[in-house]
Order: sequence, then structure tokens, then C-alpha cells
Amino acid sequence: MSTRAPADAFLGAPIETDPARIDADIAVIGLPFGSPYPSPGATAGCADAPAAIRRRSARLARFRGHWDFDLGAPLLDPLTGPRLVDAGDVPGAPADGTSNHAASEAAVRAILDRGAMPVALGGDDSVPIPFLRAFAGRGPFTLVQVDAHLDFRDEVDGVRDGYSSPMRRASEMPHIKRIVQIGVRGVGSARPADVEDARAAGNLIVTARELHERGVASVLAAVPEGPVLLAFDADGLDPSVCAAVAAPAPGGLSYDEAMTLVRGLRPRLAGAVFTELVPDRDPLDIGTLALLRLVIAATAAPA
Repeated sequence: MSTRAPADAFLGAPIETDPARIDADIAVIGLPFGSPYPSPGATAGCADAPAAIRRRSARLARFRGHWDFDLGAPLLDPLTGPRLVDAGDVPGAPADGTSNHAASEAAVRAILDRGAMPVALGGDDSVPIPFLRAFAGRGPFTLVQVDAHLDFRDEVDGVRDGYSSPMRRASEMPHIKRIVQIGVRGVGSARPADVEDARAAGNLIVTARELHERGVASVLAAVPEGPVLLAFDADGLDPSVCAAVAAPAPGGLSYDEAMTLVRGLRPRLAGAVFTELVPDRDPLDIGTLALLRLVIAATAAPA
């Protein structure tokens, strides 16, 4: 894993890029590189997201310990909050999906072996595949996905571990007992057969419209008991909150809905991965800030 200057660490946390030396409750790790398609398009810009989120977090680092009204608690107090470490980025090559995924899986598994909860910053939406594979032999878990898209394609252009397939691959993992998919809307790569396959696999699919109508509390109540893994794609948010994604779709989660959802899951959270932010499409850092705030909610002490 790479190293960086302390000023660029997530929320000013200590940096430890050797997994064997991690001694913390939570390890934030960058997974910039996934398994690309032959023509990745705008998702290639997602590799810049971990650095962009860290840079934006540096502006909040001086407020650690101050009251955070979104959390209803101090902002990751260095003295009383969870012990946080920045584990750096997993290096990779944009075109080498197999090696990227192997390295990411090994890094996340090493964090788990040290007893820390991994919180990953992607990367495109193929990154959840190695992240989730790292939990093999643990659990079982419920996987909660927030995304505009179903991501249940078996393959695209011969690539089975790409960003249209993370939930299909997750459904094949023995340690994932149930998948709850929240925020789907519009049209994407999913075909009718893919929707049928997702339902046949037992997935609970909650469209963005259903979330708006039913409320977050109702959706949280439908998440089975037990530990939860969270895969949060930035395009699950409404473009008014975060338009800096490869495929924006109107009608997504509001900031308040997303914050309520992440805070509601936090007491049971065993790991989280955030993906699909495209910093080049975010000149004012508004979307980056919104996603950062949700990452912070995932790392905060359980309410």
C-alpha cells in the first residue's frame, strides 16, 4: 500500500499502511482500481475519488471533537470516539482488473484480521466485489446496497467482475445471507431477466420512490437482524445532492434520507464501501462533501 503526507490523511487520522501494524477500531482504506470494461467511460474518473474525499476531509479535521448536528454527537472525537487509522491506498493498474481485485481483497482481509472495521473509498462499483469477498469465513451478513442501478448482470463484454455485476457476485458468496437493494430507479444495464434473477435470489428491492413513500424507518425495519455490510454507490443519491457520478439519475435519496439510513445501520455495521464518485465532475466539491459526510456517519460511534 502507498503512503502519503499526514495532511492528506482521512480526517487527520494517523496513517498506517502496513496491515500487520494496524491497531485501531476502524481503518479507512482507498481502493481506487477495480475491474474495468474495455470502454470504461466516465467511471475511469472514479479512481481519483479516494484522494478527493481525503482532501475534502482535511478541511473538517480541525473540527474533530466539535458538536456534529448530523450525528447528534461530537465529530469523531480523537479522545472519546472510535480509534481511526488511514490505511492508505491499495496500488493498482487501471487495466489490470484481476490483480486489482486480488490486492484489494487481501488488504481488506488483513484489516479484518487485525480486528478493525474496514471502510473503503472506491473506485468504481466493481470495487465492492473484492471488498465483500474479503469477509469470506465470517458472518453471515446482510448486504445493504444503495444504488440507482440493480448491478445484477452476470457479465458485460466478457467481464464478470465489472461495475454492473457486484450484486450478482455478492449473491454467490456463502457469507452473504440476504441482499437489500435501496434506491433503484430509472433505466440502466439491468434487463428483465436480471430483475427476475435478483428477485429469485431473495433480494429485497426497494425503489427510490418506495423509499420516499414508506420512509427510511420502514426500510430499516425490513433489514434482517444481524451484522450488516454496506455498499453505497454515490449515484444512489439524488443529483441535487451529488451529481458527480458517471450515470446521474433524478429521484434518488436526499441527503437526510441517506444520513438517516447510514446512522440507522451503524450499530450493526461490520464494514462499508463507498463508490462511483467522479471528482472531475464536482468543481465545487458539493457531492464530495455529501459523500464524505456519509463516510463519517459510517465511522462514527454507534448511536
